[in-house]
Amino acid sequence: MSSEVVMVDEIPFPSEIKLNKPLLLLGHGITDMEIHFLQIKFTAIGVYLDPEITNHLQQWKGKSALELAENDEFFDALVSAPVDKFLRIVVFKEIKGSQYGVQLESSVRDRLAEADKYEEDEEEALEKVVEYFQSLYFKKDSIITYYFPAGLGIAEIVFTCEGKEDSKIKVENANVVEMMMRWYLDGKRGISPATISSLAEKISAELSK
Repeated sequence: MSSEVVMVDEIPFPSEIKLNKPLLLLGHGITDMEIHFLQIKFTAIGVYLDPEITNHLQQWKGKSALELAENDEFFDALVSAPVDKFLRIVVFKEIKGSQYGVQLESSVRDRLAEADKYEEDEEEALEKVVEYFQSLYFKKDSIITYYFPAGLGIAEIVFTCEGKEDSKIKVENANVVEMMMRWYLDGKRGISPATISSLAEKISAELSK
């Protein structure tokens, strides 16, 4: 991991991580909710992408960050670009893994149904992911990572919590994998508007280089 860090609401994120090749932190933000005028923060998010992603987004060169953030086609292209993608999610507020799993399940299932891709195979694959999260407890500062290797249609999810062994699952249904990615990276429909704005800003700057 890179020695340089970016602080996302007091949580340090390395500016670069090395998997098969270096991936850059090109977006970050939080998930939160306002309850009785109080902001409750749930997670901090870092989105790491192969810098070559800009080769697949050239048609948006010259567009402002605001234009990109509002453009669904831009995020479709980002999701489908055949490059490595990696999400690092750090927990602020303790919750049961089952609560997170239910949110993921609902979002992924709705997106699959909307795209007319929710068949028996998808239901089974999604069920396994939900079961995986049900066995976990998200303490403060525990970490969930999603690794989406380029062009393979798979996701490797790892949960890291201090004092415990890492817990892993591989998801091999390409439709479920795509919709999990979209949960975080789907423009105006993404779970974290702050992350979407940040991605648009960073990629707009990269495209103008």
